Amino acid sequence: MKKHTLVILAAGMGSRYGGLKQLDAMSADGDTIIDFSLYDAIEAGFEKVVFIVRESFKNDFQKIYDARLKGKAEVHYVCQELEKIPSGYKVDPERVKPWGTGHATLMVKDVVDGNFIVINGDDFYSKGAFKTIIKELDNLDSNSHDMCMVGYNLKNTISENGFVSRGECFVNEGRELTNIIERTHIEDIDGEIQRKNDNGEFEPMSENTIVSMNFWGFTPKYLEALEEDFKAFLQERSLELKSEFFIPTVVNNIIESNRGKVKVLTSDAKWMGVTYAEDRPVVVKEVTRLKETAVYPKNLWE
Repeated sequence: MKKHTLVILAAGMGSRYGGLKQLDAMSADGDTIIDFSLYDAIEAGFEKVVFIVRESFKNDFQKIYDARLKGKAEVHYVCQELEKIPSGYKVDPERVKPWGTGHATLMVKDVVDGNFIVINGDDFYSKGAFKTIIKELDNLDSNSHDMCMVGYNLKNTISENGFVSRGECFVNEGRELTNIIERTHIEDIDGEIQRKNDNGEFEPMSENTIVSMNFWGFTPKYLEALEEDFKAFLQERSLELKSEFFIPTVVNNIIESNRGKVKVLTSDAKWMGVTYAEDRPVVVKEVTRLKETAVYPKNLWE
């Protein structure tokens, strides 16, 4: 039987945070945000973990998580690097930024053989979200392009310290995703949530808008579509310095071509994450509370 697989996007360099936030301790016990996602996922029934990292800090991850996950989950590490693209595409020699979350997810194709979920390494999703999505993951036909996701209320996902990127979700009455648009600049301005449009102007957004926090459930068919669409992306945009290939781009293509559907699951949990260094004290305070109230044990990995 194929294992329930958790894929963690952890290759980002944390430019707005000012360091490698994925491994920054958020508690006196040395826990990272990833530790809580791992704990919740394993408790929910996930048996396999794939970290998407950079070669430059792969050893740092291995030193920490090989020990913590020994006997608890099968562990793999894959690397996202700028040059890891199909042959035949020209890249601007001045480009240093990898190709985004879609490209990162493509790195797992040789180690994922069944249905899997994808999450960010710097976001706290809550226990209930993992328990909800694993049930839906079991319902996905692995030979189909059907998908699922956990969506969050926009008002629960805003940082007090600057703008965030979120996928705005459009959902029909059957709780299926009809479209998702990547909004790369959303922030609270004078008590109102607003997003910057393509013209650089701000527009209001409803605080109850369902947004994606990159908590997706996929079948192996998604990886096939991902690879095909990435080649098309490179064909048009490989010479651009900062263009990115996002997970939702392929999701939308699958929906629009009627190859698959996306079941939208929801969570009313409040986001906790570290987009900015100023977010860290808020996370530390909440993590302390969760441990003091026994939502989590003092030592996650004993």
